[in-house]
Amino acid sequence: MVQKNSNEQHTLIALVEDKPGVLTRVASMFRRRGFNIVSLAVGNSEQVGLSRMTFVVDGDDYTVSQVAKQLDKLIDVIEVSDITNERILARELALIKVKTTQVTRGEIIQIVNLFRANIIDVGSDSMVIEITGEEDKINALNDLLAPFGIIEMLRSGLVAMVRGQANGLANGHSNGQVNGNGHT
Repeated sequence: MVQKNSNEQHTLIALVEDKPGVLTRVASMFRRRGFNIVSLAVGNSEQVGLSRMTFVVDGDDYTVSQVAKQLDKLIDVIEVSDITNERILARELALIKVKTTQVTRGEIIQIVNLFRANIIDVGSDSMVIEITGEEDKINALNDLLAPFGIIEMLRSGLVAMVRGQANGLANGHSNGQVNGNGHT
């Protein structure tokens, strides 16, 4: 998933302090600069007291670089890295509730099995499917389930990390990292 266009989606990773208000400050910084966050996922990191945020944003290389530098200047942000041009592993989780009948249930189960997804709830007239994978895989399953009737869908947003990573955010190189506030 190496991206090279000048105006594209960029994947940014930020290591932040795990305390109230951090997400609001980060989102406000993006809003003030007119950036739409395409995807945002936040969760605990391997370090106690720190969370990792994965952002997908649209923009050209220069503009996204400037936003990453501004993000890194926020007091609660420890480190920021644009991993767009790195070799990364990226996944998303989706829960899809689809309409079922006795007639369609078997066909839906076959489709779910083809995608190595899981059925996590079965009701008399619906089924909830859990799928993890790349965006294209989730979109393809959604497209195949749409004719049955999608009742509800929730997607987690992209989570990503650099392949073969031993430590740090972006393979330990400075070319992908932004360290404007002196944090290590």
